Amino acid sequence: MNLAGKAEVNKKINCMTCKHFFVTWDRNFPRGCKAFQFKTAVLPSQEVLRASGRQCMKYEKKELQNP
Repeated sequence: MNLAGKAEVNKKINCMTCKHFFVTWDRNFPRGCKAFQFKTAVLPSQEVLRASGRQCMKYEKKELQNP
């Protein structure tokens, strides 16, 4: 793995700032990802990293709405 690949693995994705992240009413799976269409007990980016070994490729920064 080259240095760029190592930096990618060490970079943590904050799902709270992703436009695909959502909160569910499911007590067992309170977080979800609309892009990958799943619910999870941990942050979706952590689940993607665990399952694929790569950081989430669907992350898109949420646009803030002005009041």
